[in-house]
Amino acid sequence: QVQLVESGGGLVQPGGSLRLSCTASGFTFTSYAMNWYRQAPGKERELVAGITSSGGSTNYADSVKGRFTISRDNAQNTTYLQMNSLKADDTAVYYCNAKRLWRTYWGQGTQVTVSS
Repeated sequence: QVQLVESGGGLVQPGGSLRLSCTASGFTFTSYAMNWYRQAPGKERELVAGITSSGGSTNYADSVKGRFTISRDNAQNTTYLQMNSLKADDTAVYYCNAKRLWRTYWGQGTQVTVSS
């Protein structure tokens, strides 16, 4: 059974930091690119960051470049999203995504709220 379990969300003040984790099971983690998406109320889901299966390449949305860092630990089947200098506009539900060719899996999401 495929599972992607996110953790690490919560309430943080503007300028603060959070680290999201996504632990995978039920598929060959090292064969999949991993991504973080987010969806704010009333908005479409958007790609925040992605990392290749080997971890050798990453990409980011312009809105988070220089503030967020995606990484993965293939020995632990886990992907991370380090979020620094958080802004109110970063408030959203963050989803972990695994993708390989036509297969894609989603986590259940974790809420991140940036507010004073």
